[in-house]
Amino acid sequence: MKVILLENLRRIGSIGEIIDVKRGFARNYLISSKKALYASKENIAEVEKIKSELGKKDTEKKKEAQKISEQINNKEYEIKKLSTENKELYGSVKPTEIAKLIQENDKFDIKPSMIQPITEIKSLGKFKVKIILHSEVDSEITVNVVTADTIQ
Repeated sequence: MKVILLENLRRIGSIGEIIDVKRGFARNYLISSKKALYASKENIAEVEKIKSELGKKDTEKKKEAQKISEQINNKEYEIKKLSTENKELYGSVKPTEIAKLIQENDKFDIKPSMIQPITEIKSLGKFKVKIILHSEVDSEITVNVVTADTIQ
């Protein structure tokens, strides 16, 4: 299915580009989240008209992402989790928990989908976490997992 992109998307394409994607991906993600339109003749003409406006909006989003990146890049966050005696966690630290932690500490609204732990966080210690704020702006934080209490 051919769609026209309304945003710059990492590994997919840039604004105004007509790409061919699977029908489900187009309908369920790109079009439903207003990141693309069906590639009809009317839509192609419409996107050509508003391309510069979309470019300006994308530039504003990028600037905002860079501001956030400057403030949280290489920062360390501490999270307390229940652990066993051999320093393993009950469960793991999920992106939703990391997003909540950043929201509480720095008041930045970062969606869990933007957060990508480099390795799965299943034990105590320090872990690098990549945050994709924009298709061209990344940030990296450290999550320090410490024990809340040990359970026997």
